[in-house]
Amino acid sequence: LFFPLTQVYLVELFKLCFFKGTGKGGTSIWGRKFEDEFSEHLKHNVRGVVAMANNGPNTNASQFFFTYAKQPHLDMKYTVFGKIIDGLETLDELEKLPVNEKTFRPLNDVRIKDITIHANPFAG
Repeated sequence: LFFPLTQVYLVELFKLCFFKGTGKGGTSIWGRKFEDEFSEHLKHNVRGVVAMANNGPNTNASQFFFTYAKQPHLDMKYTVFGKIIDGLETLDELEKLPVNEKTFRPLNDVRIKDITIHANPFAG
C-alpha cells in the first residue's frame, strides 16, 4: 500500500506544534511548497477523506481539508493522505455549521483540539 510522504509530513507538523490554527495556512516543514503525491489507490471516494489543499499543481504547504461525501472531481488534483476512521459524528456536527454563502467557510472559527494518527489511515 502506498503511504504518501504527506502523511509523514502531517505527523511531523503535529509533533513540532507547527500549525497555528488560524486556517490561513503557512509554510511547510521544508520551508517551501512541495510536490503533489498522487496514487490511483487513494481517491476522494468516501466521506472523511483527508487531503492537502493547494493553489494548483505542486503548491502544497500546510493546509488540508476533509470531505463530507465522495468528491471524484478532486482525484489527481489534491494529495490524499488520510481518512477519518473514528469520530465521524464530529464531521456530522461540522457539516451543520452555518457558512459564508460565497466562500463556504464556517461563520465562526473551528479548531481541531486533538487527533489520533494511526499507522495506516486507510484501515477499516
